[in-house]
Amino acid sequence: MTTHTHPTPLRALSTERAPAPAGGYSQGIAAGPYVFTSGFGPQDPQTGAVADTVEEQTRQVLRNVRSVLEEAGLGLDDVVKATVHLQHLHRDFAGFDRVYREHFTDPRPVRTTVGSDLMNILVEIDVVALRRPDPAG
Repeated sequence: MTTHTHPTPLRALSTERAPAPAGGYSQGIAAGPYVFTSGFGPQDPQTGAVADTVEEQTRQVLRNVRSVLEEAGLGLDDVVKATVHLQHLHRDFAGFDRVYREHFTDPRPVRTTVGSDLMNILVEIDVVALRRPDPAG
């Protein structure tokens, strides 16, 4: 078996403030200046409850994503790329986008939004965030 060494150490991110993984994956990975999150759905991490509307679900998904980013000392303002899956792309895009815009400032992250067959939820989001050098040195 060959052992690979990574020039940049990888660190798994985990928090009880976001839903636990439902399979063999990490909530997030810090890799050098980047943080990658898994796709998060709208489950409340304490109760497992899922709201009814795409707007409410989007708010919870972004709370879940933010919780993992915070484990790396980052926030939504550090997100550079978002991938969004909507169960009902045409029906829910406007409501999703309205809530999404409330959470990100300019320049907003690049984003891909697609229609997907999700597991009894309306929205799932994963992000890539960038740790910027401290300008104070």
